[in-house]
Amino acid sequence: MIGTIAAILTTLSFLPQAYQVIKTKDTSGISLGMYTMFVIGVLCWLIHGYNIGDMNLIVANLITFVFAAIILGYKIKYK
Repeated sequence: MIGTIAAILTTLSFLPQAYQVIKTKDTSGISLGMYTMFVIGVLCWLIHGYNIGDMNLIVANLITFVFAAIILGYKIKYK
């Protein structure tokens, strides 16, 4: 139960940032290096979840990957 709550909260925590970036296109306060490493790390967790067949790990990291990749894409496009 704690793991599920943690996965939901940490995954959805990217939603407000993604919304703000899409709305304003302002990425000045976001580190390109940090977001690049983060997106790659989340992708690795997603692959790991797939390899071990853990659906909770897959879903949480897939959603996080999408939100973080959107933010990274905007950072690269509007830097």
